[in-house]
Amino acid sequence: MAWQFMRALVWDGKEDFRCETVSDPEIEDPREAIIKVTSCAICGSDLHLFHNFVPAMLPGDIMGHEMMGGVVEVGSGVNGHLKKGDRIVVPFTIICDESEQCKRGNFSVCETTNRKKALAEKMFGHAVTGLFGYTHLTGGHQGGQAEYLRVPFADRTQIKVPDNLTDEQVLFLGDLFPTDWQAAFQCDIEPTDTVAIWGCGPVGQMAICSAILLGAKQVVDIDRLSERPGMADAGGATTINFSEESVIERLNDLTGGKDPQKCIDAVGTESHVSLSMPDTGYDRAKQVMMLENDRPHVLREMIYVCRLAGVISIPGVYSGRVDKIPMGQTMNKGLTWRMGQTHVNRWTDDLLRRIEEGQTDPSLVITRTAALKNGPEMYKMFRDKQNCCITVVLKP
Repeated sequence: MAWQFMRALVWDGKEDFRCETVSDPEIEDPREAIIKVTSCAICGSDLHLFHNFVPAMLPGDIMGHEMMGGVVEVGSGVNGHLKKGDRIVVPFTIICDESEQCKRGNFSVCETTNRKKALAEKMFGHAVTGLFGYTHLTGGHQGGQAEYLRVPFADRTQIKVPDNLTDEQVLFLGDLFPTDWQAAFQCDIEPTDTVAIWGCGPVGQMAICSAILLGAKQVVDIDRLSERPGMADAGGATTINFSEESVIERLNDLTGGKDPQKCIDAVGTESHVSLSMPDTGYDRAKQVMMLENDRPHVLREMIYVCRLAGVISIPGVYSGRVDKIPMGQTMNKGLTWRMGQTHVNRWTDDLLRRIEEGQTDPSLVITRTAALKNGPEMYKMFRDKQNCCITVVLKP
């Protein structure tokens, strides 16, 4: 190969991401490929690593799981599925397409691609799939916020995209768009449904789009930052600013006293609510004492407001143990929970077609584009929601 070193964003500790010079990736197995990254994104779940809420990160780990680029090298075992010059989006889930779960389309629980199975089994009971740029519990695979990326199982872990679509239109096929599509799809949305979505960041924005495409009668989004609900309004949702009004009372009004049939948690582990809420102070105190991993206020609120026999869908990432979940309410109301990492390749053919036909344009959620070298400051801007920052795309 003609290169030896590259620039990449690496994890050096809590709230310490740096753009450093690291060794270029090399093909380690015949089924692998190397891509030159043309675009990558900062995802909300990257912030969980930034804040060190997710265990098993090591200094020097390369960040990023939402990326795309051009193929520059292929292994002998790729068998014609890829060639040099192909333009691909890389799913954040690494799949073999041969395991029992892959054959069922359950790609996010592929039984082959986690290189740290013994570690993962101690945490989860069974090893889940390998993920790019995430914790060593999911394999310790290096991420794509870098100039180059090694793609394991590249004959299957890829989405070929046409040249007539921009990077910005297709980049989110690797995570954001299929994540929100799965979240809405597993709600079994019917034409009479109200779908309530907690969180109005990039996940919430695309969940609104997905719920509307799947035919929801009404979509309601709950957030607190004025510019984000404004974008949600433009996307066709009714918004609730939880810092100014009661979520429970407003949802009751919007549904004629019946509450939403379907609820989506697009927040996950780091819910931000007023410290005047009793459960918020409780969760933060337990986090400080390392007795709880996550802040599940959103889950509690969803369980309380979801209509009888409704569905709770959870695309938001949770990292470990949570406390004071009202299971009695869940059981007695007959609620169905659906959750999990995204089975990306199950959805991407359909979603790429929808983008090509103009049904949706994922690039509309992008609010910042910056050079890879500016990644550390972009992480802080994204974390602090400065200057209406909703989604950041980095260009290596």
